[in-house]
Amino acid sequence: MMECNHFDYFSEDDGDMPMQDFEMPDHLPLLPVRDTVVFPHMVLPLFVGRPASLAAVKEAMEQNRMIFLAAQKTLGEEQPDQDDIYRVGTAAMIMRMVKLSDGRVKILVQGLVKGRIEKFRRAEPFFEVQVTPITEPEFTELPLEVEALMRTVQNQLAQLQAISNALAPEVMVVVENIEDPGGLADLVVGNLSLKIHHAQELLEVFDPVERLQQVNDLLNKELELALMQNRIQSQAKEEMGKTQRDYFLREQLRAIQEELGDADAKTADLAELKQKIDDASLPEEALAEASKQLRRLEGMPAEAAEYSMLRTYLEWLAELPWNRTTRDNLDLHKARRILDEDHYSLDKVKERILEFLAVRKLKKKLKGPVLCFVGPPGVGKTSLGRSIARALGRKFVRVSLGGLRDEAEIRGHRRTYVGALPGRIIQGMKQAGTSNPVFMLDELDKVGGADFRGDPSAALLELLDPEQNHAFSDHYINLPFDLSNVMFIATANIMDPIPSALKDRLEVLRLAGYSGEEKLAIAERFLVPRQLDDNGLKQGDVRFSRSALQRMIREFTAEAGLRNLEREIGSICRKVARRLAEGRKGPVTITRGNLERYLGPPRYLAEDKLGENEVGVATGLAWTERGGEILHVEVTTMQGAAKLILTGQLGEVMKESAQAALSYARSHAEELGIDPGFAERLDIHIHVPAGAIPKDGPSAGVTMASALVSALSGRRVDREVAMTGEITLRGKVLPVGGIKEKVLAALRAGITTVVIPRQNEKDLVEIPPALRRKVTFVAVDNMRQVLDRALEPSA
Repeated sequence: MMECNHFDYFSEDDGDMPMQDFEMPDHLPLLPVRDTVVFPHMVLPLFVGRPASLAAVKEAMEQNRMIFLAAQKTLGEEQPDQDDIYRVGTAAMIMRMVKLSDGRVKILVQGLVKGRIEKFRRAEPFFEVQVTPITEPEFTELPLEVEALMRTVQNQLAQLQAISNALAPEVMVVVENIEDPGGLADLVVGNLSLKIHHAQELLEVFDPVERLQQVNDLLNKELELALMQNRIQSQAKEEMGKTQRDYFLREQLRAIQEELGDADAKTADLAELKQKIDDASLPEEALAEASKQLRRLEGMPAEAAEYSMLRTYLEWLAELPWNRTTRDNLDLHKARRILDEDHYSLDKVKERILEFLAVRKLKKKLKGPVLCFVGPPGVGKTSLGRSIARALGRKFVRVSLGGLRDEAEIRGHRRTYVGALPGRIIQGMKQAGTSNPVFMLDELDKVGGADFRGDPSAALLELLDPEQNHAFSDHYINLPFDLSNVMFIATANIMDPIPSALKDRLEVLRLAGYSGEEKLAIAERFLVPRQLDDNGLKQGDVRFSRSALQRMIREFTAEAGLRNLEREIGSICRKVARRLAEGRKGPVTITRGNLERYLGPPRYLAEDKLGENEVGVATGLAWTERGGEILHVEVTTMQGAAKLILTGQLGEVMKESAQAALSYARSHAEELGIDPGFAERLDIHIHVPAGAIPKDGPSAGVTMASALVSALSGRRVDREVAMTGEITLRGKVLPVGGIKEKVLAALRAGITTVVIPRQNEKDLVEIPPALRRKVTFVAVDNMRQVLDRALEPSA
């Protein structure tokens, strides 16, 4: 059975049943109702089709037209038993009945009074039940609280009607005139769409005021739901209206464009994108992905958020140099001439580039090398990369890795992120426009370590491995990109911070600092002409004498490279440019004597060799990131309690070298001509100027031992000798690094005799022959050989 909101006709034979005073019989036929709960005074139509229900209606029509209506607990139960029927229901009068063509009947019933089923008298052919009427308390005069509650319910119902228009107008008229709180509650509940169990709970509340209070709470909730529903519908209508308006406007715009003969913007855009993809000569896998994404783009509205993201991705695919290459310059003589034009010296690097070209000339398919230039700042590592690209006839791309901490900067972001882009490698390849550029990874030693953003150094492993980079994977492109034809050149100041796995993939070429002669030649051939041009001067406006340049190198700069030297030359050129711009006559000659007029007093006091041979002072050689340096180790002794005092900001390794030198001197005191009991009555103070600069490393071991033996034996140290090497307790001299830089430092200080460990003789080949001829090298195996050469003979 189901509730019907209206019916079309009635049987005139049945006629209307006049409502008169009645007495409810103690037993009535029962009609189980499946989809509604009937309240007193409620009038509604019911469709009846089940055999037992038809029999109950027939019995009621033959008797007094009264029937008891009780709701089913389970809606889908076709043959309910006694346990499936609620015990509280409503006695009703069948006012009209109509027989339908399909065998069912439609009845119009009016609820009369609540009742409780006390007993089921029979179950066949229909349920007949014994019913006890339920009487509710009546009010002769409504209390003020009850009247206020009734008005509240009436007002809420009026608001609900204004929002949802869910009730018939005649119902609202009845609501406004009703004076019974229980009747008002029943009327409201009967006209609200409540679930069966909620309506049954209200039917079983027999106190009219309590029932009306629950109805008031229910109306509050219904009112909130109606307001929310109304707001949602309004928003939906607004969105729908905006969408429809945009659609109509776009259609009108399309029609106008067609009338004017203009092509559809989206169609033209997609056609242009497709042409780019066709012209890009994509590999098979990339072409399949591009075609797939292009089909998606064609079926997507241009206003969709994903449209611009997908279009940008396809543009990246079309603009990458998948198969575009430049032809290598395989003329080795021309390449050598270009390298020499751009850089002075650096023969080892130039030879490696010419070797690559020679092999490339003999073998067409050759994987690009992965070179790493290591050296102090300003020695020309970055500019050398540009020169190599010019010599090879390739494009040049530089990416600075200094301070890089996010792995996505190398590999890119996935396309799901807003504003995602490829990593710097793919961006560099797009910038180059060819698949075989010279790609410089600058400042490799300054890449950040692993953190929550990933490990950039690990991302470089695949990039710099010739066995893997033929299928480099960028997160944004998400397709293998061939980097095997790229010549990668990394630069670094020191190798220590670079992870060992990354070092293993690099072919390291060390660029030591320049000697004074090399700096002078470079300044005359490259730096001065470039600064003249940068500052708008002609060749004859200013002339630098060789002595002026030499003094600038020694007293105004202290570096292994050339950056500060070029800066000082530029400073002079700017002052000369101002002089000429003010109308004063030229040309200007820069000499050693007038240099301070342009640059001020010298900034560096060169660590020259000692003025005379002294006791307890030896000259050592050290390596720094700026190149080689000389340092003077001073040792003095005094009466005391056998203490060793170390000053000059010495590191742990250097302190251990001093202790090793002292132990050597004590254990060999007699053969060195030293009083064996010195350690018990003397304090020994070892100092290494300058005290404000931290120093560390094992290279000063032989220097400390020589100065210590000199101080204890009274033998003076030869000022013409500089030395380097690590010392052991047995007096062995072990090899050290940075020989070339240290020899250059000795030459800058005017020292021409250098003591080196014998195992470092092999490193002398790195020093240009012209410089080697200026220095006398003394190769030693033990400390005794060092002392024989460095100390004066005993008197």
